[in-house]
Amino acid sequence: MFYYLSFLSQDYSFLSFFRLFDSISFRSIGAMITALLVSLFFGNGIIKWLYRKGIRDVVRDYGSIGVSDKKGTPVMGGLILILSLVASILLWSDLSSMFSLIPLSAILWYGLIGAKDDIDKIRYKNSDKGMSQLTKIILQGIFALALAWILTSDGLSPFPEGIATKLSIPYMKGSFFIDLGFFYIIFVLITMLSIANAVNFADGLDGLVTVPSIVTGGVYGVFAYLIGNAVYSKYLLFDFIPGTGELAIIMAALFGAGLGFLWYNCYPATVFMGDTGSMAIGGLLGVTVILVKQELLFIVAGGIFVAEALSVLIQEKIGINRLGRRIFFRAPIHHTFQFKGMAETKIVQRFWIVSIILALVSLASIKIR
Repeated sequence: MFYYLSFLSQDYSFLSFFRLFDSISFRSIGAMITALLVSLFFGNGIIKWLYRKGIRDVVRDYGSIGVSDKKGTPVMGGLILILSLVASILLWSDLSSMFSLIPLSAILWYGLIGAKDDIDKIRYKNSDKGMSQLTKIILQGIFALALAWILTSDGLSPFPEGIATKLSIPYMKGSFFIDLGFFYIIFVLITMLSIANAVNFADGLDGLVTVPSIVTGGVYGVFAYLIGNAVYSKYLLFDFIPGTGELAIIMAALFGAGLGFLWYNCYPATVFMGDTGSMAIGGLLGVTVILVKQELLFIVAGGIFVAEALSVLIQEKIGINRLGRRIFFRAPIHHTFQFKGMAETKIVQRFWIVSIILALVSLASIKIR
């Protein structure tokens, strides 16, 4: 909304101040502050409403891992994140840009999937009776395939000609790409499913998902800003993709919304984000890594989420299904550390530290090319 005020400066010289609303950096700061304030202002009211409605966490029994202290905590706190993000995007983004509309759609679509999952768990009072895994994959896949179709369609794709199906290799000198051709559609599907569910797997301890999410988002916000700037992209040997600056604004909004949510979600949490929040964040990060053409870099930047997802896959597909035994004490991997007696706060803080280190390594790829 505010973006369109910049057009007034073209017609009325006395409104030249409105040119600020055309600035990516100014709108990013505005989006961050807006998301932070919205989450802080409305967060407490949403938490009280969730509590009154009985929308409280259904605790899964982990045996030797104590979780009784979390019983009764309101869940679906992801509504705070979604409200903050959507309000910030509507106010500060260029809503005529696909780089704004696609992430906004991802937040809402994946957030609804997560909300349905949370509601089913609460309804049946069983954390294992949410939406079936197959149903979630199908619904996530529908969005991913629609996204792949848009990105590869003439007249709809926001990418310059010849870029859509190319896969960037990080840390390689120059603009080094592999053209996936038709297989790019499959790649988008796998990427979206992997990232959305990886973030969901990591949601298990107070504040564990929030900081790695905003740190990873910060990395991709920097890339979005550089790739969307003709001068910087040329100097740093990136292919210029006009419009990706809008993603920098949305990642700034994620940063603000995440900080605001952390106010309530830090240990001991007064609200859990639930699948509502983790799915929405996962969907948002998924479309962002695809739209800035830095998909493989997520292996490093989102290394915390990758490790969490791999621990689940190895435990279930190889350990339990193939070998008939556990490989890890518990999965996702953060529960293994809990099982071994490490305090929850120490696990979370160490995961935060690792996430920041991985973010710095990821940013180093800007010059190590």
